[in-house]
Amino acid sequence: MGRLINGINGPIQGKVGAVIGSNWKGIPYVKGPYKERTTNVSKKEKANRGKFAMAQFWLKPLLPFVREGFKGYSATSEGFVAAKSWLLLHAFEGVAPAITINPALVKLSHGDLPLSDGIAVEKTAPGVLLFTWDTAPVEGGSSYDQVMLLAYDIDHTVAYYITTGQFRSTGTDVLNIPITKGRTWHLYLAFTAADRSMQSHSVYLGAINS
Repeated sequence: MGRLINGINGPIQGKVGAVIGSNWKGIPYVKGPYKERTTNVSKKEKANRGKFAMAQFWLKPLLPFVREGFKGYSATSEGFVAAKSWLLLHAFEGVAPAITINPALVKLSHGDLPLSDGIAVEKTAPGVLLFTWDTAPVEGGSSYDQVMLLAYDIDHTVAYYITTGQFRSTGTDVLNIPITKGRTWHLYLAFTAADRSMQSHSVYLGAINS
């Protein structure tokens, strides 16, 4: 049995006949009941399912980071779901079944906050990554914006990251990674606003071996 919220003209919660009422973040929705599929899955559908599974697996170790990086992406999508949508649309290369995800095309943060110029990274010691950027004021940004850093070992599905690092005005921050030899780390940087109201796009800084 469904319930009427705010009277006869309000949203429905629960099932009423063939209609199911629900809501997401305060937005009411109605949908029909689940129907069992009776047709075969096409090659295109299989390829899309494969891409979906690859995107899910690729982003899973980065969940806390993309939750911050894609916060407030749209009225109906943010966080992991929004990051996966971006990856599916922009980061795949090749033709099924020989498809791959290009790390350089992936966004782990998205927003209107500007990046600083002169962003770079280097390994200054075993297991130590030094990220740097220009400290000049940026229009639309604040000196108290904080840097977001991430190193991702895709082969071993392990990531190390900071979502609230040093202030933009500092111009430098350090991220520590394991010193195990023979591992490749893909590096990303973004900024989050001082008041957490927005983020910048992430920038891919290449790969480095530990």
